[in-house]
This record gives sequence, structure tokens and C-alpha cells, in this order.
Amino acid sequence: MVREDATIDAGELYDVAATLGMSDQQVRLCIKRLVAEGRFTHEGRGRKAVLRATDDTRGTIEPDLEYLRFAFAQDRGEVRWDGVWHLAAFAVPETNRQARDAMRETIVYHGGAPIQGGLYVSPHAWEDRIRSAAHTLGIDGQLTTLATTELSVGGITGGRELATRLWPLDRIAAGHERLLAAAEHAIRALRVADPTEQLSLAIALATEFERVVTPDPLLPPELLPRPWIGVRARAAVAECWAELNAAPLPPIRLFRWYAEVVAEITPPLRRR
Repeated sequence: MVREDATIDAGELYDVAATLGMSDQQVRLCIKRLVAEGRFTHEGRGRKAVLRATDDTRGTIEPDLEYLRFAFAQDRGEVRWDGVWHLAAFAVPETNRQARDAMRETIVYHGGAPIQGGLYVSPHAWEDRIRSAAHTLGIDGQLTTLATTELSVGGITGGRELATRLWPLDRIAAGHERLLAAAEHAIRALRVADPTEQLSLAIALATEFERVVTPDPLLPPELLPRPWIGVRARAAVAECWAELNAAPLPPIRLFRWYAEVVAEITPPLRRR
């Protein structure tokens, strides 16, 4: 709910929270914690207050728009897998545990699946991002990367079979089922929603979308079951977001970011 000027209107925040089933006391405690953590400053009292995002907060809330563009491009068949597997391995001693854990989190965030101790694989060319992370963490010398068209894990060599073994596709699909249900609910509810309800629906949908897409490695269609629920779920979200963009919503940064991507992909989705 951070607006373009990096503020949050407290009255608007309380109204949306109530629509989403939160009490005023819960909101007050959340605000108190965020201010204590240095993520926001607080000016005024109660519903007339204004929260202002700190510089650190502003730098961490923007979604990965290139990730979203890639997801929709892949859904439209504009990105084809070249059959190359990209592997990364690292061995960081226990004395540098913080860097080791951070490297692991970075690799998993970028869709890597563990094969065995310290060895991860992705169907996407991720070398630049992985090397950049290793350099930032000061472990360049402990990182190894490799690209190959021949990958065998426990005797399994088929692409779809490998994907099923290496990534939790059932759990990822279940997340997209929830996302699809949320988008379909939002589309129906928007037709009769007042401005506060529209804002609440937008926040709820964005939250569910983020929850689902973050652990999704965006595997190529060649490696996924068909039809893949993720394609349908993302299309429903794009349709819903296009409807939200037509509503008189406040100038909230998140909405502008999503609107940029949806504006690029909505026309071809509708033609389909």
C-alpha cells in the first residue's frame, strides 16, 4: 500500500485491513513493529497518521518485473528451451556459514533444485546472477558452474522425469490452484465492489500472487505436465489486474509496477 510518494495513508490502511479481517489492534501492533524495525517512520495519530517508507524499505519492495515478463512470455510460447541444463556447485566452510546460507537461498530463489550436497541445477541460463551473488558474498573461489545437454540423476535422463524428481511440482501446482481461485473470486467481486473493497481485492490478489510465484522456478513448458495450471492461473491474474487498472485505485507503487507488465501482456492474452 506504499504510494508513489513513499507514504501509506493510515486511514486507508485500517479500512483495507478491516475488509481483510484484521482488527485495529492488529494493525496498530504491525505499525509499531515496522517502525521499531526502522522500515517506516510514523507521523500523526490513529487514522490521521501517515507512514513513510525508509530508504531501505523502498529498495526491497519492488517486484521482479523481468521475472514476470519472462513468465508471461514463456506462457505465450515466445521462449523456447534449448535443452541445456545449467549447474552450480559451491563448497563454503562452516566458518563462513552466513555466506553459505545466503548463497543457497540465492540459488533456490533463482529456481535452482538441489541434486546432492552443494550441487544445484536449473534449465535457465543463470550464470551471471549466480556469479554476481558469489562475488557479493566474497566466495567467488568456491563457486563452480557448468552447462550441459546431458544430465543423469539416479539414472533418470528424461526432461519431464527429471523435473518431477528435482522440483516439488505438486506443491507448486497446488499454489497455482489457489491463485486461480483467488483471481476468479476477485474478478467476480470487482463487479459490485466499492473503492475500499476494490483496494482490498487488489492487495489480496497481489499478496497471493507473490506467495505463489516466489517459489515457482518457471520451468520451460517442455519440462512440465500439460496443461500446466500455472499458465491458466497467470492468465486469470492478468485479466483481473487489467480490470483493476480500469478502477479508480489510489496511486500505489505496486499497482503501477504490475500495470506496466499487464499492459504488455493483456492484449495477446485476450486474443487467445
